[in-house]
Amino acid sequence: MDLARFCSELVRIKSENPPGSTEDIIHYLKGFTDGLGIGTTIVRNKGGRCNLVSTSPRGALLLCGHVDVVPAMGDGWTHKPNSGDIDGGFVWGRGATDMKGGCAALLDACKKVADEGTDLGVDLAFVCDEETSGKYGVRCLLEREMLHPCDCLIAEPSPALHPNIGQKGLLRVRFTFHGVPGHGSLYPLRGRSAIMDAFSLLEHLRRLHEREYSPGPALLPIVTRSSEVLREIFSLPQAESVLTRIMYNPGRIEGGEKANIVAQRCCLELEVRVPWGCDTKALLQDLTAAVPNAEVVTSSISDPTITVPEERIVQLTCREITRVYGRPAVPIVQWAASDARHLRGAGFRVIEYGPGEIQTLHAVDERVSIENMEKVSLVYQGLIRVYCDEG
Repeated sequence: MDLARFCSELVRIKSENPPGSTEDIIHYLKGFTDGLGIGTTIVRNKGGRCNLVSTSPRGALLLCGHVDVVPAMGDGWTHKPNSGDIDGGFVWGRGATDMKGGCAALLDACKKVADEGTDLGVDLAFVCDEETSGKYGVRCLLEREMLHPCDCLIAEPSPALHPNIGQKGLLRVRFTFHGVPGHGSLYPLRGRSAIMDAFSLLEHLRRLHEREYSPGPALLPIVTRSSEVLREIFSLPQAESVLTRIMYNPGRIEGGEKANIVAQRCCLELEVRVPWGCDTKALLQDLTAAVPNAEVVTSSISDPTITVPEERIVQLTCREITRVYGRPAVPIVQWAASDARHLRGAGFRVIEYGPGEIQTLHAVDERVSIENMEKVSLVYQGLIRVYCDEG
């Protein structure tokens, strides 16, 4: 199997979310699993949002990946976003790192172990909706009881020697502000601007961002180590702040009617990443209290989560990484979020480890190293063999 070519083919199949249709890529993966003799079922939702899941879960090890990708504008790319070009030791295109490279490596590992004559006693789940809320993806499969709590590896991109065992909390919320319109020439003496109300909330968030939260003595060493990894990856001098402070992004704002009218309406879509030591629900209450006249709609809310380093899936993954790379693997916690939060909430013991160029995540010129994919496939093969031998 040509792993680079397989990844390239996945990148070429469009699966941007939004709009969210993954029908084409899921049918492609279904053909591959059928060829391996793995029983899988397509779970369909509206808008072509399709998932692929093992028909009869064994409940020992779940290998999971998402096939939806964030949208890409074509401007500034060395290779077109959906080219899947293989060049310079990389597969290029939107989703190559996040996370079609990981999905390709998972299935490459399954094929190689199956070719040895081993019964693949692992479960698979390829989901459609990680990049938004997970409503049609992992959350759908959990609600339908198609996944059973067990050890779980998600092929999310991670540093080569640092699998991820935890992640910050997440709050995605939309605020709609209603002002009192009037003639712009009289503002701010007359009228109330919905745009300025949104600005006041952002000022409140800026003040909240200045506060440092303590993860507690048990987590402090791993948070410190994770900050060092983050600093190295992104050349970020204040990396420790990312894991110990509230981080916020006003991703979309729309408001006002005309330059000479005091804005009557403004909508702010906000994403907040919540550190250990901060209660996400309490934070939402604080934000809501700061703008009592706003309408508030929450699409995602979760506290920080972690799989303790002593769990077997963590120990085995670190062992296999060390075997493949010849250097010690050290787990970290993550600054972003993924489906791991939903799975941990359902009782799964989750670790994230996969190939990718993390600097290109959601960025122009996203790509994945072919060598990295091949080594990660070797890690997956080692894990699969352990769980299959026990089955």
